[in-house]
Amino acid sequence: MVYCATACGEAEQGESTEELTLASTWMRGMPMKKKLKLSTFQIGESPHRGQGLRIGVTRRPPRGVPKNRWVKDGYFDLWLPALAPSAGLLKRFKKHRYSDDPVVCSAFFDSYERELLATAVGRQNIDFLAQVAARTPVSIGCFCEDESRCHRSRLFMILQRHAPPA
Repeated sequence: MVYCATACGEAEQGESTEELTLASTWMRGMPMKKKLKLSTFQIGESPHRGQGLRIGVTRRPPRGVPKNRWVKDGYFDLWLPALAPSAGLLKRFKKHRYSDDPVVCSAFFDSYERELLATAVGRQNIDFLAQVAARTPVSIGCFCEDESRCHRSRLFMILQRHAPPA
């Protein structure tokens, strides 16, 4: 635990640079955030040790898989479509779905975030999941192969920003 940082900002013996960053952030009057026990996964991958509660954040459940098989077959522990992009948003960007254009990806992510945080229910789900991830491991998953073009990467960042104070 870091109680103070040196005036020049160098880590004292035994302090990690992460601890120093947290300490200097606190010293500037910025509230420190708890580190979330949060990770992502692709639905269909076998569960890994330490993933904790695996939450599917997709618009639709796995096609042709009965609900009682989701956990047994390793898809996810809980399905939470409230954190998935809306059908309308997906439809709007469907023609660009596999685009490598960073402008299209950025527009999709920005639209998704605005949509998610526009309602009280969306904000409450984000705050709730951030609180849970501050206490126990949570993993958020989607079917997309390329995480860099998947909403779960933006959801991960949104949850990090909504982490409760330390």
